[in-house]
Amino acid sequence: MGKKITLDIFRGQEGEGDLVSYDLELDEGMVLLDCVHRVQYEQEADLSSRWNCKAGKCGSCSAEINGKPQLMCMTRMSDLLEETPEGTNISVRPMRAFPHIKDLVSDVSWNYEMAEKVAPIKGPEEPDWKFSQFEAKRAQEFRMCIECFICQDTCHVLREYQKFDEFGGPRTMVRLANFEMHPMDQEDRIPEVKNDFGIGYCNITKCCTDVCPAGINITDNAIIPLKERVVDRYYDPVKMIWRKLTGKKLRT
Repeated sequence: MGKKITLDIFRGQEGEGDLVSYDLELDEGMVLLDCVHRVQYEQEADLSSRWNCKAGKCGSCSAEINGKPQLMCMTRMSDLLEETPEGTNISVRPMRAFPHIKDLVSDVSWNYEMAEKVAPIKGPEEPDWKFSQFEAKRAQEFRMCIECFICQDTCHVLREYQKFDEFGGPRTMVRLANFEMHPMDQEDRIPEVKNDFGIGYCNITKCCTDVCPAGINITDNAIIPLKERVVDRYYDPVKMIWRKLTGKKLRT
């Protein structure tokens, strides 16, 4: 016989609802997604959740577990039980930053709309692109993103202040950095980074980096370098003097 636990899962539609308690028995090696599936199979067939690979690669099963955004498929129950205070049930809620659909499912379509606004890479017409291994490795880190949008859900600019019209969020900054730092990209993205995607709203708390399941150093390797390029373009006093002397205008 496995250990018996009580799992509190949010049930409801479009933001209306509450936590419902479910008693279930754990088997060795289970992750939280297994528990949700067991509740679906044994108790609540209409419990809605989103998942696909169950291997931490698709980013589908994001949820707020005990208040912290995580992937359900990568959250071991043994670890979760150790972290949860004795006498307290484990709680599972949908991502709070995005519109709620049903139970554990949130509408994350806004993230894809933001991705479409980022101009694709614009490189030389010649197909034989050559660049260093360091440059390739830097770009590869950004490509590790699985689009779970946990970083977006954690970001207080989106989560608490709802600045969806002004700020693109950490995931969008990773996408921008992937193109902006590509050695062959010829697109001038800095005005968009500043004006359209609102990088100035980020105050570098590193909360997005802390929760990234892919291990991307979002703050240090994507956001801060983009901020530096914006500062270099718009606020460097030496360049301001140079532009005034040469009469060259700044693209805004």
